[in-house]
Amino acid sequence: MSASFGYRDVDPADKPGLVRDVFERVARRYDLMNDLMSFGAHRLWKDAVAARLNPQPGETIIDCAGGTGDLARRFARLAAAARDRRGGEAARVVVVDYNAEMVGAGRAKGAPPEVAWAVGDAQRLPLPDACADAYCIAFGLRNVTDVAAALAEARRVLKPGGRYLCLEFSRVGAPALRRLYDAYSMRIIPQIGARVAGDPDAYQYLVESIRRFPDQPRLAAMMGDAGFSRVGYTNFAGGVVALHQGWAI
Repeated sequence: MSASFGYRDVDPADKPGLVRDVFERVARRYDLMNDLMSFGAHRLWKDAVAARLNPQPGETIIDCAGGTGDLARRFARLAAAARDRRGGEAARVVVVDYNAEMVGAGRAKGAPPEVAWAVGDAQRLPLPDACADAYCIAFGLRNVTDVAAALAEARRVLKPGGRYLCLEFSRVGAPALRRLYDAYSMRIIPQIGARVAGDPDAYQYLVESIRRFPDQPRLAAMMGDAGFSRVGYTNFAGGVVALHQGWAI
């Protein structure tokens, strides 16, 4: 048995360390690189995720692989706005990320008091069963060693009826757009990584990992196998990114 690390097949025991090393190297420039690579579109995609999740007062929300907390801050703001309108308890947003450097970068940016931070593995979350009303993972599922195990773990920590959202790079549908995107991602993104983050290899891994990740229908099927119902997905930018959603049975 092996795990994918970009185009390489590696021992599953080695992948977490390899991925951790990538994000340790790029943590300081991670948010800037997201802006440059997506021409700022990642902000719109994350806004759409936060709106779809629709955080409510009193809820516990897990932002898994939450990195520097971009989504967690959005969740906290929307939940606070809902609380201002109709009252209730403050929501609790828990950022869990495997990489301590990413968590440190997020803490340094500041966050509302509703946001808590933890270092942890998406396949073994440091959280009890059925503790969360919603779970989101953005641009992180393709970095885990075992996607099925991470989906099962998400199901474990969600309450029955809890909401699961996954924002991830996916498969472009239109052939002409796919060729353009492939040329941009394979040739330009590593060059941006070299100039801005000083690390072309980290961003070469990024574009390779996208191509090894399950496409939209396959990920939807895996979510069903993990115990999610009413699974569906929405493509952004023609399938460059897809938002999958389901409810815990």
